[in-house]
Amino acid sequence: MACITNKRGRLVIDFYDQHGKRRLKTLPKGISKREAKKALRETEEQVERGTYLPKSRIPAFSKVAEGWLEYKKPNVRHSTYEQYRGHIRNHLVPYFGNTKINHINFDAVEKYISHAAGLETSPALLKKLLTTLSSIMKYAVRKKLCEHNPVGDVEKPRIPKKKRVDFLEPEEIRALIENAGNCEFETLYTLSAMSGMRQGELLGLKWTDIDWRNSQVHVRRSYNHGRFYQPKSEASRRAIDLGPSVMAALKKWKIACPPNELDLVFPNNVGKPMDAYGLFKRQFQATLRRAGLRKIRFHDLRHTYASLLIDQGEHPKYIQTQMGHSSINVTMDTYGHLMKTVNREASRRLERTIFQENGDFLETKNEKGLSQSR
Repeated sequence: MACITNKRGRLVIDFYDQHGKRRLKTLPKGISKREAKKALRETEEQVERGTYLPKSRIPAFSKVAEGWLEYKKPNVRHSTYEQYRGHIRNHLVPYFGNTKINHINFDAVEKYISHAAGLETSPALLKKLLTTLSSIMKYAVRKKLCEHNPVGDVEKPRIPKKKRVDFLEPEEIRALIENAGNCEFETLYTLSAMSGMRQGELLGLKWTDIDWRNSQVHVRRSYNHGRFYQPKSEASRRAIDLGPSVMAALKKWKIACPPNELDLVFPNNVGKPMDAYGLFKRQFQATLRRAGLRKIRFHDLRHTYASLLIDQGEHPKYIQTQMGHSSINVTMDTYGHLMKTVNREASRRLERTIFQENGDFLETKNEKGLSQSR
């Protein structure tokens, strides 16, 4: 049974922890009997929940973050791991470093948000940092190093709405391809604009991923940050339909493509994957200038594909599967503003479906209504 004793003029909580070990917890000088009883109750509750730790064994934030990072390493992609490590090393540890993990409470997180804002940290980055901090705190709670994750209680920074997507018109796509410079980049830009594949998916594409019989390209990997990766989700692993002209361009390039050990569709001059940054800076931007086109991102070719499908009235579900979006909500949130809000032909088709057996039905009803109104 825990109790409060007096030793050398100091109040001490005498109790057994959750492991059955006797503990003596000396309270600060000048603490009142009432405050001591409150501390006793809190200690008993910690023991009951199994979260009590003596002060000397409560780890600093940096130690817990290190443990969390090792825990996450086998379960996330290398690029995600490096992102987490950058968040911890460059932002979170410099601020929270030696702070005891159980001292990181609501006020501490709020002060960190103010500190980050003072450094002009972008709202998008701050939101990612808070997500990483929250994961670390959840890990600490599971390890019984603290009792609560305070990050969920704070108000998250508001991220400005994304700019509407940019895309090329059909004549601009033709100009881009005509000014590509050689067969490889003609094929690369054609496939990008006509398949909606991400840049990393294009750079990781192999000839075995082309289904010549069914006119499809299979997305099975991506190449980013110097490494090959499996698709992030089942939705990203997909088969994309291609038209005859795109298939013809691929066949033409396959004959001209230099052999390479990796069997890449778009290898660099030594048979390795192209560098994404170099492709954008040295090739894509130069092509835009030659074509007299405005500056856009390479990723906007993916948006171009989606916008073309929308413009010709393809079903959103089909667009979702071709784009590799995880849900229809992602498709609608990104491209919903491009979809037509007026569709007179749809209402005409509905009428034909209902009244097709008697084409004069509505006309007769309308004539009756007019005669009655007179």
